[in-house]
Amino acid sequence: MKLKHLLILAVIFFFTSTGSAQEAPELSRLSEHVYAYIGITQASPSANSFGANCGVIIGSDAVMVIDTLVSAKKARALISQIEEITDTPIKYVANTHYHLDHAWGNCEFEKLGAVIIAHENAPLSEEQIEYALTHPEDFGMTAEDLTGTTVSLPRITFRDSMNVDLGGVTVKLHFPGPSHTQDSITAYVNEDNILFTGDAVFNKYHPFLGEGDISSWIKILSELEQSTAAVIVPGHGPAATRQDLRDLADYLEEFDENARRLCDKKTQDDAPAVAEELLKLLPEQGRTEMPVLVEMNLRTKYLPSSPGKTAGTGTH
Repeated sequence: MKLKHLLILAVIFFFTSTGSAQEAPELSRLSEHVYAYIGITQASPSANSFGANCGVIIGSDAVMVIDTLVSAKKARALISQIEEITDTPIKYVANTHYHLDHAWGNCEFEKLGAVIIAHENAPLSEEQIEYALTHPEDFGMTAEDLTGTTVSLPRITFRDSMNVDLGGVTVKLHFPGPSHTQDSITAYVNEDNILFTGDAVFNKYHPFLGEGDISSWIKILSELEQSTAAVIVPGHGPAATRQDLRDLADYLEEFDENARRLCDKKTQDDAPAVAEELLKLLPEQGRTEMPVLVEMNLRTKYLPSSPGKTAGTGTH
C-alpha cells in the first residue's frame, strides 16, 4: 500500500465523518462467550471509530479482541468495558484488516501483553502509520483524538487459516481471498456459532471499494451466505442476515458494471457528473454515506488519477 493510497482513504474517512456525533458504543452480549460493538449508525470518528464494529471473545484462559477501533483513547474505553465483564486476561487481538478504524487501537492492547494477529498481506509499514498519525486532520480528526496512539503492527501473521484456543472456546481465523482489501479475514467462534466478517460485509453502510477485488468479493459473499452461523457480525452496521449478504453482492455487481461503463474515457473532473448518473442506477438498499461515497469510490477505483495509472489498488 503506497502512502498516496493511504491518503485517499483519509479523504474518504474525512467526508464520511461529517455527521453529528452519537453516544460512545457499549458492548452487547451476543452469546455465552461473545460480546460486540455492533450496529453503530453514524460514522463520526471521535465518538465511534467511523462506525466500526468490534468483538470480544472470552475463554477460560484468554480473551481475544476482534479489531481495536481507531485510537488509543477508544481502545482504552473498550478495555475498561471488557474489564467490567471479565477478569480473564486479554491475550490476543485479531485485526480483520489493516484500516485505521479497525487497527489503530492495537497499541493499548499490546501494552497489556496481547499478541496481535493479522493476515500476511497486511500492507502498512511503521513509517506509513507514523506519517498518518502526525496528520490527523487528513482523517477528519484532531491531535487530541489520537493522543497516545502509537504504531503496533501484527506480531503473528498467517496465510490460509489459524485456530486460537482461548480455553474451551476456539476462534478460527480464515482468509477467504481478497475482498474489501487484500488482507481481509473472518473470525468464527466455534462454540457460539458466531461469525465476524470484518469489512467483507457492510450492512446498511456504503462499502468502500477502492482496494476491493470485486469478483472475488462477490464470490466470498456467496460462500459466506452458506455459513451456518447463528449471528453474522459485519465490519459496519447491524447483524447481517443472509439476505443482507445477497443484497451486498448485488450492489457490488451493479456498482462495478455501471461504474466501468460510465467511467469509460472519463477523468477525475467528471466524477461528480458520473456519480449523479450512477446513483440513478444503483439499487435502493438504505445505505448511509451516499452520495459522497459513490463519488469517492469512482475516484479511487474507476477514474484515472494520472496518465497511465488508475486510482486505488483493487483488482477486478
